[in-house]
Amino acid sequence: MIKLNLLENLKEDLESVVIRAGSAIMEVYEKDFEFYKKSDGSPVTEADKLSENIIIPALKDLCPDIPIISEENSESHKIQATETFFLVDPLDGTKEFLKKDGRGSFTVNIALIQNNLPIFGIVYAPALGRYFSGITLNSFSEERDIPTKRLNLSKTKNLNIIAVASASHRDQETNNWLISHNIEKTVSIGSSLKFCLVATGEADVYPRFGPTMEWDTAAGDAILRAAGGFVTDTDGINLFKYGKANYRNGGFIAWGQFRPQKRFK
Repeated sequence: MIKLNLLENLKEDLESVVIRAGSAIMEVYEKDFEFYKKSDGSPVTEADKLSENIIIPALKDLCPDIPIISEENSESHKIQATETFFLVDPLDGTKEFLKKDGRGSFTVNIALIQNNLPIFGIVYAPALGRYFSGITLNSFSEERDIPTKRLNLSKTKNLNIIAVASASHRDQETNNWLISHNIEKTVSIGSSLKFCLVATGEADVYPRFGPTMEWDTAAGDAILRAAGGFVTDTDGINLFKYGKANYRNGGFIAWGQFRPQKRFK
């Protein structure tokens, strides 16, 4: 079992790592670049690789005995989940990165999983200068030149519920869920920032019915749980867990102030 003080030290060490990775990403973002498609059809760029080449050696140096599962290292996907492991997405929201639409909704994600649950997560959005981290019951958000502050879930009443949804992968099932819960206000954004907006109270719930991988969600999930939220299956009953077959997620709902009517376990 990893102790809290060790996680606090890890958070401090990895803050500089994700900022360096973010700087490498922005150097690519600010110039002309090419991309290619992986076997699953998803895009990958030089920025993905540069970021991964900064993060993975740092994790190996800091925690040499903990396996690392990273999106861009296909060999790591063959590793069977152990009691404790890292999940890394060196550039989450590559489609948003390619758009260059000025919204900057792409992130660097690092999460630590223990006993199938995310116990630590860092999300850094380099184009926005926003940094989020979470350790069990301890979560923080930081922006350029703004002191670190504890995350607080939204206190909005149900009539003013704001949902956050995928900018690139929103589907009819998501729309149907929003209608069935009488939610009219939505914010569309890419990457794991959706979890972070729920954690900071800028949104109240994040439904996702389309496919994702565990490295897409684990860091944001950890931050949300640390802020007092939680993530369940789409029925709102079973808490979301990690270390699944092929590290593939089913649908989920990330809950902030807006809570499911059913009891969960």
